Amino acid sequence: MAHSSVSPNVPTSLHRGTQTILKAGVVAGILDLTTAMIVNYLLAGTTPVRLLLFIASGIFGKEAFSGGIPMALLGLFLHFFIAMAFAFFYFLLYPRIQTLAKHKIVAGLLYGVFAWIVMNQIVIPLSNTPKFPFNPVKAAIGMLVLMCMIGLPISIIVHKYFRRS
Repeated sequence: MAHSSVSPNVPTSLHRGTQTILKAGVVAGILDLTTAMIVNYLLAGTTPVRLLLFIASGIFGKEAFSGGIPMALLGLFLHFFIAMAFAFFYFLLYPRIQTLAKHKIVAGLLYGVFAWIVMNQIVIPLSNTPKFPFNPVKAAIGMLVLMCMIGLPISIIVHKYFRRS
């Protein structure tokens, strides 16, 4: 008898769904973080470690900036946690909103706009990160990054899962 990597108590579709969410979250997280690191370095000279410390400051405030590599690693974890949350939410929405399947590219781009709104109007204002004045150019760049690096990959990966199901 052949052994499956899936426990007999866990339905295969649940296992595949979990893998899809993880894949979408990791891919989107890598794309977004890499782009954010490049853009922030080019626009402000921000190092990758400093960007990760900024993410950690969402919980720990300015103390995060003196936390070194352990705090940067926490920022990295938080970044991927948020990317996973966006992937999970889209995965839950997908079977309930038929338009997502019919227009995966447009849906992904709009989901990136949704992610930008959630992050910039809810998460960041409620966090302990340093506050900066609104800059329309940086906001547009940030929204474009989330549209292309969060919304699109999540939409495409989740669409592929449901197309096979």
